[in-house]
Amino acid sequence: MITCSDAVRQLWSFLDGEVAGPERTALEEHLGVCRRCCGELEFAGELRGFLRAHASEELPAEARTLLTSYLDEL
Repeated sequence: MITCSDAVRQLWSFLDGEVAGPERTALEEHLGVCRRCCGELEFAGELRGFLRAHASEELPAEARTLLTSYLDEL
């Protein structure tokens, strides 16, 4: 089983369909039993939906990298 820290680090990639195989299985198992991480996933999904609905342009790769780094530090 993975830790909450590992799970939270993978949430955005999970939402983007970039987590596969054993890593995806471990993350899904963790989300199935951890309310905190499940809540983080729900928040990330809602934020992603909001940003997509209100964004007029795609986020530049550099900005995405900075945002991902910032979120990883939380």
